[in-house]
Amino acid sequence: MNLVKSGLLLTGMAGLSLVSCKQTEHPNVILIITDDQGYGDFGLTGNPHVKTPVLDNLARQSIRFNNFYVCPVSAPTRAALMTGRYSLRTGVRDTYNGGAMMASSEVTIAELLKGAGYSTGIFGKWHLGDNYPMRPGDQGFDESVIHLAGGMGQPGDFTTWPRGDSSYYNPVLWQNGRQKDYDGYCSDIFTNEAIRFIDQNKSGPFLCYLSFNAPHTPLQVPQEYYNIYRDLDPSSGFVNDTKPFPVMSEKDKEDARRVYAMVTNIDDNVGRLLNRLEELEITEKTIVIFMTDNGPQQRRYNAGMRGLKSSVYRGGVRVPFWIRYPGTKSTGIDIDATVANIDLFPTLADICNAGIPEGVKIDGISLAPCLRGENLNKDDRSLFFYWTRHSPELYTNIALLKGRYKLVGNTDFNASVDKFELFDIEQDPYEQNNILNDDPARAAELKKDLDLLFADLAGSENLIDRPRIEIGTRHENPVKLNRNDADGQWGIWEQSEIFGFWRVLVNEGRYNLRFKFIEPVPAGGKMMVETGAFINQLKNDKNDTDLIEMKGVSYPSLKCDFVPFYLSGSKRIFPLWVEIERIDI
Repeated sequence: MNLVKSGLLLTGMAGLSLVSCKQTEHPNVILIITDDQGYGDFGLTGNPHVKTPVLDNLARQSIRFNNFYVCPVSAPTRAALMTGRYSLRTGVRDTYNGGAMMASSEVTIAELLKGAGYSTGIFGKWHLGDNYPMRPGDQGFDESVIHLAGGMGQPGDFTTWPRGDSSYYNPVLWQNGRQKDYDGYCSDIFTNEAIRFIDQNKSGPFLCYLSFNAPHTPLQVPQEYYNIYRDLDPSSGFVNDTKPFPVMSEKDKEDARRVYAMVTNIDDNVGRLLNRLEELEITEKTIVIFMTDNGPQQRRYNAGMRGLKSSVYRGGVRVPFWIRYPGTKSTGIDIDATVANIDLFPTLADICNAGIPEGVKIDGISLAPCLRGENLNKDDRSLFFYWTRHSPELYTNIALLKGRYKLVGNTDFNASVDKFELFDIEQDPYEQNNILNDDPARAAELKKDLDLLFADLAGSENLIDRPRIEIGTRHENPVKLNRNDADGQWGIWEQSEIFGFWRVLVNEGRYNLRFKFIEPVPAGGKMMVETGAFINQLKNDKNDTDLIEMKGVSYPSLKCDFVPFYLSGSKRIFPLWVEIERIDI
């Protein structure tokens, strides 16, 4: 078996026989992902400060993919791992601005495994659309306990946003599409719900997607965890480390203390979950996968890699990926293949005997042969990375990795190849030395591949005809439209005077509409709603108010932009959220 020739390099195999792994036709799957936890936020990856004994031990027991890549930001990463396809194919192009809605036509891991007899549950962060037909329950999950939008405390998550500095505590979450009050700290709650789901489905098979929103901002953490790090200088202790290290401001240091505290809380919660598997005696038939969604948001130790979250440099896109496969011995193995989030879908389809539906274009490859000690049969595969706000920008924060070489573009749309950077990742893992002038022919070849792939992705059906929220169905009534899924001016967040809209499909019927504003709008204006070729308007002559209602609005069947605003003089005030209830079904 020549794994080096196939593009794989396996090390640390002493004491482990991969082919002796117990084979279960339909193993349970637990997929754990954390939010904005960087590669350097573990003891195992060289951080002397953060306390992660459970995760470090899980890694030691696991098959560790040491060159695993994701997208630079959250929603694209999640779309890719859910579908095995580059996120742009799915319609996901951003973290908000209406760009974090995944087309309902996409086949998800949950749908795939549910079709193979699995019970499926998600607990934590979804970030792929908060309304029908894009919610977890619409995309294959039997059970869901999630927050809205990209993070708790964000304007799009309007049930936690008003809580401000306490949004991570005692939150209102969404259980199977309905609001429910919870007590406690968010990471503890999501773990409790995951354990409850596992208890109820212990006879299996099940897919449990535990998707922590921590350590994403706001950096709220229980005091007992913060106390572990309150006196720490996170920039100390690296004197003999030759890796590049960022200059940390005092705010960076305080942020690191809070992130480390949140990570240690996650570590304890993962420990609770793994202990429950032992108590239920299902460890040996349960695959446990751990990963993070992108690099760190703040400056701190990141194993010397260049770049943070949102960057296509390795610091933004290289993360841990560990699979504890049933039957493996405690020593684990290291695999230095170039693999990515798009590989998770075909891998689980393979090892769970689910099968990929015909006609679905999958960008990823199955890692199952590798897990079984077989030849992966993939030489020098290419991986594509990008991220810019709202929509892809040609040659801005864009990269192609092929084998050991990586081409990075941070230049103009019509730039020639000499304006790019070329790195030899094998010789220069920290991306410090641009070798483009030394190897212009290779750079030109990679740019050609990049151009072809970008053109293919930019022409994706779900980018051209972007996903829409469906209004007036029995699946979700009323519908609440939130800021995260609103398009319009770039960067819609918590502004009042900004242009925005939602892409919708409206079913013919009569509706009541409610518009909630961040601040009371002044009397004397009028509420305006543009829908395709006509406008409904309602005068407000009574008083200042933050809630306006329109009752008995009749709509034909529409495929349009839903554009609401309160007109006060020259001001056009956009609502925080809109509730649309069909009253004739």
